Amino acid sequence: MSRDEAYSLLTEHTKSESLIGHALSVEAAMRHYAGRLDGDAGLWSLAGLLHDFDYERWPEEPEHTREGANILRARGVDEEVVGAILSHAKWNQTEYPLDRPIRKALFAVDELCGFITAVAYVRPNGLDGMKAKSVRKKLKAKNFAAAVSREDIDQGAALLGMDLNEHITEVIIALQKATK
Repeated sequence: MSRDEAYSLLTEHTKSESLIGHALSVEAAMRHYAGRLDGDAGLWSLAGLLHDFDYERWPEEPEHTREGANILRARGVDEEVVGAILSHAKWNQTEYPLDRPIRKALFAVDELCGFITAVAYVRPNGLDGMKAKSVRKKLKAKNFAAAVSREDIDQGAALLGMDLNEHITEVIIALQKATK
């Protein structure tokens, strides 16, 4: 599936601008990490772009991700992408464990991209000049972006074998590149 076809599928199933923005940020982070972890940038980007494309139609577990996986398979999407998308949801991790770099990266960037975006919204300069320290400070504020799992963010950095500050910095860099 080409990037244009994936974006068309995303916007066919997702009308929320914030969810489309989230998909684009996860796509950017996945492309960035593909470069760091010797992954296929095209496949990793598709996994990021499409990871939640089915969420508006099927927001409940386990339909979310599984219904999308059926659609992706019917369209011939590479199983590496489908497996990564399935693995980012905890209810699929028995069958699709976080045992491959693409899966670890998608899990690691998903919640963090949303959190960094929320931090950017409350900063006068958005992503410009953002540092891991300011993100860490907001992570301690439990009422800020309360729906974001701090546990998943920590687990994501650990899966990548990275210090949390380093992981946050890498995602900030990816998102800054994507907005320029």
